[in-house]
Amino acid sequence: MKVVGVKKIKEFILKHADSKNWLTSWLAEVRDGEWEHPNDVKLRYSSASILSDNRLIFNIKGNKYRMEVQVAYKNKVVVIKQLGTHAEYVRWDT
Repeated sequence: MKVVGVKKIKEFILKHADSKNWLTSWLAEVRDGEWEHPNDVKLRYSSASILSDNRLIFNIKGNKYRMEVQVAYKNKVVVIKQLGTHAEYVRWDT
């Protein structure tokens, strides 16, 4: 999969260093992955929430942080939409 918006992950890690291991592992897995539909994601990330418009919410560090992505399954592209703390997440318009 191609990941768009990696800069957002790098900037987030600078502010929240404890998210680095999870996010770098996630990034490597996604780049090596072959997601064809949301169920492929749920097999590996059972706590991920599936939203409309092929959007997903990932729980990072046991719900301490959240990340919203949008997936173009046919094009094999994952777009990082936003990352934030759990408190920030509750204010997102998802």
